[in-house]
Amino acid sequence: TGDFPPFSFLDATGRLIGYDIDLARVLCEELGASCTLQMRPFADLVPALGDKRGDAILAGLAVGPELRDRLDTTDAYLGTPGRFVTQRDETLDATPEGLAGRWISVVSGSAHERFVLSRFPAARIAAYPDEAAARDALRDRKVSAHFGDAIGLSFWLAGAAARGCCAFAGGAWLEPAVFGEGLRIDVAKSNTRLKRHLDWALRKAATEGKLGELYLRWFPLSYY
Repeated sequence: TGDFPPFSFLDATGRLIGYDIDLARVLCEELGASCTLQMRPFADLVPALGDKRGDAILAGLAVGPELRDRLDTTDAYLGTPGRFVTQRDETLDATPEGLAGRWISVVSGSAHERFVLSRFPAARIAAYPDEAAARDALRDRKVSAHFGDAIGLSFWLAGAAARGCCAFAGGAWLEPAVFGEGLRIDVAKSNTRLKRHLDWALRKAATEGKLGELYLRWFPLSYY
């Protein structure tokens, strides 16, 4: 896709850039393959793969039960953890004990809300309709902490909307059953050969430090 920064988006000149674009190039170099990148609307990705207009999807597409009989996935190339953020001048311990009695903002109905409700039973939960409102509640000191998607939070913290208010607190929560199994490349269920080759290329690129370089290039504020 071309509308999901920092993974894939158009720059000021209309050129397709982003983490996923650079990752595709790295993997093709590792495989010694000549690759073509196609930009398509998100809704057209699975149909294009089914019609053999493409060989793999590199767009953060999660393969749920409705797609599992049609698609297979590579190993994860990025995790999608949950993280707490707090005010910079606070010294809160982001643990169930440290946040007991404190207000935590979350998005209503989200996996992050369910996680906090189950793992932080002594905290007080403030559920907001969307991520922007939940983050703003922390920035404006209406709550003591916010819990949400670490990737999005890394860009919010570095952006203008946060006004320099806040910072990550505690470590990354990586429970796959709650926050997903990470970002992966999708291939047709029958294309086991391509899956094996891509998994090999991902492992090789990681061993050579190339995945680490990409992470630092596109995520200057680490979300782990």
